[in-house]
This record gives sequence, structure tokens and C-alpha cells, in this order.
Amino acid sequence: MANTFVEPSTLYIVATPIGNLADISQRALTILAHVDLIACEDTRHTQRLLSAHSIKNKTLSLHDHNESYRQTQIAEMLLEGKSIALVSDAGTPLISDPGYHIVSHLKNNNLNVVPIPGACAAITALSASGLATDKFTFEGFLPSKQGARQKVLAELNNEPRTMVFYDAPRRAIDTVKDIVTVLGPDRKIVIARELTKTFETIHSDTAGDFLTWLEQDPNQLKGEMVLIIEGYKADPNEISPKAIDTLTLLLSHMKPKVACAITADIYGIKKNALYEIALNLKG
Repeated sequence: MANTFVEPSTLYIVATPIGNLADISQRALTILAHVDLIACEDTRHTQRLLSAHSIKNKTLSLHDHNESYRQTQIAEMLLEGKSIALVSDAGTPLISDPGYHIVSHLKNNNLNVVPIPGACAAITALSASGLATDKFTFEGFLPSKQGARQKVLAELNNEPRTMVFYDAPRRAIDTVKDIVTVLGPDRKIVIARELTKTFETIHSDTAGDFLTWLEQDPNQLKGEMVLIIEGYKADPNEISPKAIDTLTLLLSHMKPKVACAITADIYGIKKNALYEIALNLKG
């Protein structure tokens, strides 16, 4: 008898709860109950979710170490007409979780991939962070080693969008220290910990003051964590190096007053702010 709940030869990317087991859609539960197989990051972890919703189905492990092998296996099953669900331990698969290589392989071979939307820790944390959400960038996990972590932060120093990271709580103090060192103590940050769980915490402060809060409460160094950093906000009176380079070039061809007026028009800054710089350059 044909299965009317799922399409044959289809891989379903199914988002699962990040904590509270009730945070799953009816569509996701239907897919999990009726596919031929569920590919999961940790079969034991997924079995707890399935048992909570009285779903009995076959599972297959799929993680970083066997993904290359599994992609061929899953493609063959889809070609045979099977339907498969892909889940991670929590949240939306592929978002800093296994699955990219398989989905890319299937798409390259014109096989059907269908997303089933749901929870994502990065979006959940961002929505309640109080930081700008109109433009943001997801940067995945920060490096575990200090040098590499500081390098990543330095590269993002002038990023104007809100930045979202995953990080291990045990490194939270070291990470915040690096933010203070690289981005400055006044940069606003948010740590969202244990989202949708009993001890959910969403705390916002400047990086400098955040250290004190973390050091005073060891409980904040446990569980799953999302780190959000406010985007760079330029000083409205700050004159960029590019503007100064343009002014310098123009000064070699015209009077300071004219050079300042043209540079001000190009970069949208005040002429008076440029004039003193022009005099110093000429001097």
C-alpha cells in the first residue's frame, strides 16, 4: 500500500527541538513516523525524541566520521524509491551539524531534498537578544585555541552586522576576555544558554562587565550556548583612511577648500572636519 504521508525517493531535512520536546511541528512528527528510515547524528539521542512522541521507526547513524560513506548509501536508497528523514541531535540539520556533503551530493544528482522547518538555536537566540536582527551573519563555532579565536574576532572587528556564534560554555570566560582584547570592553554581547530548557538564560551586557557576571556564577558555564556580538558602529565623526587618501590626492591638484568640498561630497562627511586635516597635510 502506498505511503500517502511522504514522497518516495525523497530526503527530508527535519528540524527537531533544541531543548523542550514540545517544540516540534506536527508535520515533522508525521514525516518521522512515516519515512522508511531516519538518519541521525546519534541514534540514542534521537530514540529519546521518538519515544517521547510514540514513534517507532528504523534509525541509521550519520555523523562527521561516516558521512562520506553514507552519502552513497543514502543516494542508492533514494533511487530505489525509499523516503528518508535526516535529523541532528538538536535544531535544524546542517547548521554546524553533519549533512552538508550528503545534501550537496543528492542535489548534484538531481535527487529530491525537502526541508521541514523548525527550531534553530542561532535564530531563537537572535530573536530574543535585543540586538539588531535586520542584518546578521552566522559564523558557526569559534576556534578553541586563543590565537585562532583572536584572529577570527580581529577579522570581524569592522563587521557592521550582528554576529552569531556557537561556543562551548567551558570556554566562555576565555572567549569574552578575547572579545575585550580584540573588540574592546564596550562592545555589547549576549549569551543565550540552555535555550527552551529549565535553566534558560539570556543575558546581555558590555563585554567588560560580562566577565564579572560569568566569574560570579559558575552555573553559567554549563550547557549549550549561543554567543551574539553587536555589529561595529562607526563613529559619525570618524574619517576613514580612504577619505584621507582621496583628500591627499586632491590636495596635490587644487586648493584645500575645494579638495575638502569634493571629498566631503564623495564620502558624505562634513567639510569642516576635513579642513584641519587638509591644513596639516599641506604643512
